[in-house]
Amino acid sequence: MARVIGELSMSLDGYVARKDDQVGPLFDWYGNGEVQTPTAFPDRWTFRTSQASADYLQEGMRNIKAMIAGRRLFDVGRWGENGMPFGVPIFVVTHAVPAGWPRADSPLPVTFVTGGVVSAVEQASAVAGGQGWIGVGGPNVIQQTLREGLLDEIRISLVPTLLGDGIRFFEHVGPAELDGPTVIEGDRVTHLIYQVRR
Repeated sequence: MARVIGELSMSLDGYVARKDDQVGPLFDWYGNGEVQTPTAFPDRWTFRTSQASADYLQEGMRNIKAMIAGRRLFDVGRWGENGMPFGVPIFVVTHAVPAGWPRADSPLPVTFVTGGVVSAVEQASAVAGGQGWIGVGGPNVIQQTLREGLLDEIRISLVPTLLGDGIRFFEHVGPAELDGPTVIEGDRVTHLIYQVRR
């Protein structure tokens, strides 16, 4: 089965965005260096980071074959209109398929999954294959996969800032045991990789 990985940038006080969904300085590390990492849509996103962060990003670019997100992240990120950096099929966990979907003009294949996160992982696994990774984005959906015992790995890009308030990465998820971390030191970011114990 595909490897299921939850990854977000996070402030030192545990937030992944402000209450209005703005990330503020949490994404600054994507553009603070000299090493370029092209994405599936280089006219929209090309990351410029330290070498260590570029290696971290490029590993994800090579291995992520499907992406799962909640409806909020899908809408805020405008993935249906703009696509997203990994350029892979998107599975959106939602209560109802939004009006106007499916759309022929979407830059990436989008599947709305109304049967919950377990169904989303099953469908994404069929696309990702046995050796691929499934990226999980958005704190709520990452928390759901963790509670269901579906998450294999947690990746935190820890940014040296304090947001003070906002949307937390982890809330109402415990208990869970992790192994690690593997630590990768970038510029103004530390990438932490934890394996979820089964």
